[in-house]
Amino acid sequence: MTDVITTNQRYMTQTDFMSWRMEEDPILRSTIVAVALLDRRPDQSRFVDMMRRAVDLVPLFRRTAIEDPLGLAPPRWADDRDFDLSWHLRRYTLAEPRTWDGVLDFARTAEMTAFDKRRPLWEFTILDGLNDGRSALVMKVHHSLTDGVSGMQIAREIVDFTREGTPRPGRTDRATAVPHGGSSRPPSRLSWYRDTAADVTHRAANILGRNSVRLVRAPRATWREATALAGSTLRLTRPVVSTLSPVMTKRSTRRHCAVIDVPVEALAQAAAAAAGSINDAFLAAVLLGMAKYHRLHGAEIRELRMTLPISLRTETDPLGGNRISLARFALPTDIDDPAELMRRVHATVDAWRREPAIPFSPMIAGAVNLLPASTLGNMLKHVDFVASNVAGSPVPLFIAGSEILHYYAFSPTLGSAFNVTLMSYTTQCCVGINADTDAVPDLATLTESLADGFRAVLGLCAKTTDTRVVVAS
Repeated sequence: MTDVITTNQRYMTQTDFMSWRMEEDPILRSTIVAVALLDRRPDQSRFVDMMRRAVDLVPLFRRTAIEDPLGLAPPRWADDRDFDLSWHLRRYTLAEPRTWDGVLDFARTAEMTAFDKRRPLWEFTILDGLNDGRSALVMKVHHSLTDGVSGMQIAREIVDFTREGTPRPGRTDRATAVPHGGSSRPPSRLSWYRDTAADVTHRAANILGRNSVRLVRAPRATWREATALAGSTLRLTRPVVSTLSPVMTKRSTRRHCAVIDVPVEALAQAAAAAAGSINDAFLAAVLLGMAKYHRLHGAEIRELRMTLPISLRTETDPLGGNRISLARFALPTDIDDPAELMRRVHATVDAWRREPAIPFSPMIAGAVNLLPASTLGNMLKHVDFVASNVAGSPVPLFIAGSEILHYYAFSPTLGSAFNVTLMSYTTQCCVGINADTDAVPDLATLTESLADGFRAVLGLCAKTTDTRVVVAS
């Protein structure tokens, strides 16, 4: 276990505020649902103790977001005076036939249900009664509390690494410490303006100070970089007014979920065969699957537009909170060779990760927040899909005496037709699909198409290994 820094922020970040404002349209809700399949019923008292550790570790999990009456500042985080851990922890027994489909149905319902914003924005539910004595843990969290990377960091700090349990340090007073050494009184809107202005002034002074020296020493290079940053900002924020897919065009608030299991080792070997990464292999599989899905609908497409979450998290960032930027760009779907497609994907994604404006995303989000909330929402609804790759645990994890067998994430669609999230866990890549039912009414067809995309990519494996792609049921 490593030392961690916990977040004690007073206001929602500009990036989270942008997502919060978009939720004026329910289609754009930023809800994350994750499902852990457990090999047995977890012990209730140990589970409650684990969640007490989580709330102590990440104070945001016991805080509510208080909106500014005029909407001119982001919501502030305040301790919930009525916080009741038991309200956030639920436990049910699945009805017959008590299959995995029942778990997925519960997950999709959780995805569609809005949070009570008068309470902390999370709910954990244990579902008992699965076949073979198994259970499932359904975790529902608002994106402003955590992103995928932080979620796994939190998990590693609160779960166990053996069935018997993992010794943890005693509870401390860090959860009740007053942020920034100030009083317990809630911060005023004026304090947010003051802090924001000071931060922007500090950043601007640093940038101007560095660039003024460079402007004297290397004026041409400095102007080239400034021009590149301006162009990059325009690429990052440019309007998207048309959907590239002729098939997945409708949008609704209804969702349905599916999962696919892919061997980690096989996907890594396939990626290495094309001198790429697991993320390159993952995206290539999705694109090959989407090409097949559209062919089944009588449509030939050259490219689709995706949203790629890019992590901005650093080692010094606290646990909790959302530290991502969203890049929107097109990727080809008319390349049949998996290796060539991976190379194209790698080049495109690498270029976007290196965009000069990416590190400035929080400041850009602040500017976008000055626009009507519907502006960004309408742009996101023309993105075809979202794809995210989260590095999970390479070793088995345990919750209250039960072992996690599979770990799936169903991330928000953000207005697109579907979100596909790959979470690596021990020997498997657990792929969660969260689809808009109007955009994708035939989820089984989409799932099998994506599974065939993975099978095509795994065909690059040179060694004898497990290459089975399983549509879990």
